[in-house]
Amino acid sequence: MSAFLITAVVVSLLVLFAVLRPLFARSPMLAAAFASVSLLCSGALYWQLGTPAALDPAMLRAPQNLAEARAQLQARLRINPESVEDWRLLARTYAAEERFAEAAQAHERAVALAPEDADVLTEAAIAAARAHAELRFDEAAIGQLRKALQLAPDHQQARWYLGISQRQAGHPAEAANIWAPLLKQVKDDNARESILRQINDARAEAGLAALVPEPAATSGIDVEVSLSPSLIAHLQPYPDAQIFVLARAADGSPMPLAVERHAVRSTLKLRLNDADSPMPTMKLSSQAEVLLTARISLAGNAQKQDGDIESAPLKIKLPATQTQRIALTL
Repeated sequence: MSAFLITAVVVSLLVLFAVLRPLFARSPMLAAAFASVSLLCSGALYWQLGTPAALDPAMLRAPQNLAEARAQLQARLRINPESVEDWRLLARTYAAEERFAEAAQAHERAVALAPEDADVLTEAAIAAARAHAELRFDEAAIGQLRKALQLAPDHQQARWYLGISQRQAGHPAEAANIWAPLLKQVKDDNARESILRQINDARAEAGLAALVPEPAATSGIDVEVSLSPSLIAHLQPYPDAQIFVLARAADGSPMPLAVERHAVRSTLKLRLNDADSPMPTMKLSSQAEVLLTARISLAGNAQKQDGDIESAPLKIKLPATQTQRIALTL
């Protein structure tokens, strides 16, 4: 480290000498003072931020195995022990090496830094259970899962493992009640069926009747598009004009999940659903959130063109329970 610091000081002196030569000529004392302050600042920054370990080639290259990944993370945490993400990554690395006790300790360091983060709390609880000799959730881990759900009621992983903890503790009815909201949160049919089986197993253990699944909520969207009188008048010279109503994925993907085409009228009411999908692999029902727009094509073309009139996108959560209203004006 001393060689590194000496090199840094020498380079700093050479640069300062070149920069301050005119100042030395006019005021040697002022130039010397300025150089001293600059070197002190450079040294302070080095001790605060710099580390020769950062120049180690093993620290600069991508890790080739878990041991290298762990070593890099440990080195980074020695420099910045306040990094929540690095503690989480180190914990996952320990877990991949089946060093579960150390993984749990690393997750606890992350919790200490981010005690209000539902993801961090859930990961720590799961790690503690994996480190337990009987793979059980202790009271501290259960408390972390409960807190995670208080912070994020829709946190599916926290809800699932909290239910498991209650089943382990001999409270099957409570486990079933904790799991029940997952039936509405989970979109995948196979996963939902598996959850329902677990719920009914727990209910049977508690002496309760099996839960009858509710019909899956449809992901259709009721839409009402209204055109202002001035827009209707503007469209009179365009007999081929058509209204397109589209639902796209919330991530901004250009391909619509559902689309309908209608003749121009002052008020249009319709329902978008899976039957309106242009591609069988992209369904409205597979989405939790969509962007809804209405567009008037003056030429009646599906492809957007200059001169078309389009609404701002509405972000809609599915299933939508209310009619979505779009007003188009000039």
